[in-house]
Amino acid sequence: MAMAVFRREGRRLLPSIAARPIAAIRSPLSSDQEEGLLGVRSISTQVVRNRMKSVKNIQKITKAMKMVAASKLRAVQGRAENSRGLWQPFTALLGDNPSIDVKRSVVVTLSSDKGLCGGINSTVVKVSRALYKLNAGPEKEVQFVIVGEKAKAIMFRDSKNDIVLSVTELNKNPLNYAQVSVLADDILKNVEFDALRIVYNKFHSVVAFLPTVSTVLSPEIIEKESEIGGKLGELDSYEIEGGETKGEILQNLAEFQFSCVMFNAVLENACSEMGARMSAMDSSSRNAGEMLDRLTLTYNRTRQASITTELIEIISGASALEAAK
Repeated sequence: MAMAVFRREGRRLLPSIAARPIAAIRSPLSSDQEEGLLGVRSISTQVVRNRMKSVKNIQKITKAMKMVAASKLRAVQGRAENSRGLWQPFTALLGDNPSIDVKRSVVVTLSSDKGLCGGINSTVVKVSRALYKLNAGPEKEVQFVIVGEKAKAIMFRDSKNDIVLSVTELNKNPLNYAQVSVLADDILKNVEFDALRIVYNKFHSVVAFLPTVSTVLSPEIIEKESEIGGKLGELDSYEIEGGETKGEILQNLAEFQFSCVMFNAVLENACSEMGARMSAMDSSSRNAGEMLDRLTLTYNRTRQASITTELIEIISGASALEAAK
């Protein structure tokens, strides 16, 4: 009996329901707006989670790079300290006069092939440009020899015409004196100079390095300065054994001095690079940790706000149902 009454009532109400326009029961919002409102909470938390994941990955990479730089620094630091004994006798004998005034100067700039090592590359480039301004003139010539990809990329912008030789990937293999002496020989064959000025970063500690300029004079300038007097005038007090002349002795001394100075400079610059990279990666790891803490706080606040909003909606719906009864 009850089911028959329900069927009669259903048939009576069906025409009125079907007669209502479809547009009247549609939502006033478009589908995109509905999806945006429904997914706003999940999207915001998802974005924060993705950012946290990327920051964690970056922190892992920076920590790994710091450990790699520390390992390489330990391997090359002892060799750099031992190489200082090669050029010190030449400094005691021939001196080191960076302010000498000559017509032809060649600035040898040592830099790294890779970045992420602080400002060591920009520092040697600034010193090289300062040397160019000090030694350039109407009757003077200043040229550059670039060692390292980073200094090459910077110097090619405004000093391309003054670069006579560029060498990259020098540190690809473990550095040794034979490798550096070949590089020094190539430089001597490709340039004509009165003074070679090697610009590099001298290693002091992991967090400290000093831009340094070492000067190597040509045999003609050494002989000329020894005739004038001063420190180089003491060369005449030495006896020359064998059949070599004074000019040949000075030529050999100048070439050997340049190779020794270059060997020490390359090792010192490599130590400075690894120390600067360790410091930079340590700072990056700490910054990533601080950013991760801020993102975690933001994520927790966003998640708590969404939970609170959902609870308010549930309670409001329950209250509305109670009021409807």
